[in-house]
Order: sequence, then C-alpha cells, then structure tokens
Amino acid sequence: MPGDDSWPEVQGVYFDGRVSRDHPATLQLGPDGARLRLPGRADHHWRAADVTVDPALPGVRRALSFPDGSRFETAEHATVRDWETRHGRNRLLGGVARLEASWGAALGAVAVTGALLWGFVTFGLPALALQAAAVTPQGVLASFDREAMRVLEGQDLIGPSGLSAARQAQLQAAFRDVSGWAGGGYGYRLLLRDGEPAGGVGMGANAFALPNGTVVMTDQLVALARSDRELIGVLAHEAGHVTQRHGLASVYQALGLSLIVTALTGDVVSASTFAAAVPVALVQGGYSRAAETQSDAVAARYLLERYGTTRPLQTILARLESAEGGADGLPDLLSTHPGTAARIEHLRQLEDAAR
Repeated sequence: MPGDDSWPEVQGVYFDGRVSRDHPATLQLGPDGARLRLPGRADHHWRAADVTVDPALPGVRRALSFPDGSRFETAEHATVRDWETRHGRNRLLGGVARLEASWGAALGAVAVTGALLWGFVTFGLPALALQAAAVTPQGVLASFDREAMRVLEGQDLIGPSGLSAARQAQLQAAFRDVSGWAGGGYGYRLLLRDGEPAGGVGMGANAFALPNGTVVMTDQLVALARSDRELIGVLAHEAGHVTQRHGLASVYQALGLSLIVTALTGDVVSASTFAAAVPVALVQGGYSRAAETQSDAVAARYLLERYGTTRPLQTILARLESAEGGADGLPDLLSTHPGTAARIEHLRQLEDAAR
C-alpha cells in the first residue's frame, strides 16, 4: 500500500513488540490505511481494517496496534480521533471519552449520581429495610431483644420498677389481652421499668417495643395516665409496631445494607452479632410517618373493638405532648415524624369511619 504524503500525520513512539524500547516515529493516517515512518528504516504499511485503535482515556496517549504485535502511541488525540471516526471505530467508547472530558457532563453526572443516591436513601433503602424485616427469622429477633435490653439496663436508662406487685399484675393482664389479640407468634412480654433510675436521667414517661415483642413501659408513663384504658391504647400501639416489624425495619435502615444482606441470606450468627447495634439504632432512629400511622390504626382497631372509641389513646398522646414526652434523644411515643395533632385527628377519623 503506497500511502500519500498528503495524509494527516502524528508524532509519537513505536514499539516493535519484541523489546520494550520505544522508537521516535511518525504515523500517517489515510483513508485506506496507515503508514509508519521510522528514521533510517523502511516504512511499514497496514490496511485500515488491520489497525486496532484502543479506546481513548483522558490523560493517556492514544495507542494503535498492528497485526505483527507492534504498537504506536501518540499524544495527538485529535488526528487519531478524526481517523477512527471516519472508519467507524470505537463509536460508543469515543462518546464516553468525550463525556469524560467535558466539565459540564462531569458535573451533570455528579448531580445525577447525587439524585440517585438521595432517591435510594429516601425511598430505596426504607423499602429494602421493610422487605428484609419481613423475612428475618424470629430466632434472630429474640437475640435483638436480649441485646437491646442488656445495653439499656447497663447504661442505667431504665431500672427495676417501683410499682406494686398488684399494680404490675393488672398491667400484665391487660397486655396479655392485647398481645393475644395482636398475634403473630412473637415472644411478647411486658417489662415494667423505672424510666429514671438515676434521678432525672433516663427515658422518663415512655413506652417502646423491641422487634420480637418485648414492650417496655415506664413507671413514669403509668403515673402520667389517668386510666388503664390510656395505657392499654399505648400497649396496642406498640403491639402494632411489633406485628408490622417497624422496629426491625428502622434498625436495618439505620445500620445500612450490610445488615439487610445478613437478614436476606439467613446468616443467623452474623445477625446475632449485629444485635449489639440495635440500641444505638433505636436511640438515633424513630419511626416513619407511615409506620406511626399503621401502628395508630392497629391500636384504633383494638380500642374500637374493646371500648368503641379511640379517645384513650388520643388523650394520653395529648398529655404526653403537654409533658414534653420522654427524654431528648430517646425513642418515645412522640419522637416521630407525624405531629401529635395529626395523629389525634387520624384517630378521630378512624373512630368516625367505624360508626
């Protein structure tokens, strides 16, 4: 193939494929092929179809490979790009390279990536957490409850209840009715605890549920209530969190994908190890608007079946808000996304709809 002196040419280095030493060279790129010129040597010619052009990479010399194993490299990207475009080479990867070289495209990619990440954290991760919570074996849930109680009691956030044995028996009987109604095969138990074992520090007037059905209610919340029906409404609400697996989902969401994968793969040993992180997730978390709405609906169904009204739960929620709820930073009946007024209105609507 003779070539033509009018062909565009680029300066670069040539590797003969036998030794690592490079040789200064000139490569002419024409419509039918390529011609390599080496000082003091005969020219080499190749047909265009026999020349392989490596995809462009920002900051890296363009490389053209030949059938005999030799290679030519050049920093003159534009001429090589024009030649490969004429011959239909690397169309897709060439477009990628142009995007990589564009600041606007790079900033746009960062923005899109950020939006996707935000969407995943806001919507995708909660959805995955709910799915993982739904399929987690109940044997794992029990370990979560044990570890959470060990940490909470070890940090003096709760202590032994000061309620009389008779009063505790009354509340235990009420909880048995609630948990029997809620069902689901969970390891339900009601733990009555002092919410301020170290004086003014602790959980205060509070109640919360752990994943396997352990419900903790503090003496301070019992003292705040003016009827057992109010406390029963709280217990039914917490049972709703258990049956809907809200607590477990919030833990998974807080701790991220590693724990979700553990649950989905059924690795009970690893999941038990992760149980140590449950109290932290509970303290930092809280429930979503949807979770609170669902649990309020569960409590409403129970109260409507037993008493024909949701007023007991409405009343204690309002009183808790007036008393400023539990201690800052800890999960309680008010540390949630929906405002108390909105929750009370929702309970009223459920009662009206049941009439």
